[in-house]
Amino acid sequence: MRMVLALGAILLLAAAPPGRPLSVALPDADGPLPERYGVSSVAVNANCLACHSAGMITAQPRLTRVQWGETITKMRAVYGAPINPADDAAILDWLVAD
Repeated sequence: MRMVLALGAILLLAAAPPGRPLSVALPDADGPLPERYGVSSVAVNANCLACHSAGMITAQPRLTRVQWGETITKMRAVYGAPINPADDAAILDWLVAD
């Protein structure tokens, strides 16, 4: 996601009229995610923040544990996300905590 934003910023800068500087504000990383309802955020911070901002993660719709598991599998298989399989349960615990 950050790579797409950076590429978009580069393309905007390249398209700027000569002599007129163009500024682009990229989203802030938001920092690490907090513990959620007593569930540690260590695994989420270690695996998910490499590609997603904390704001993006917390803005996602509520999904079931099975749906989040499918999402983690998709990110790993389709997008090549380096998510440690040993962290899957801890990530899922945090994502569905309420």
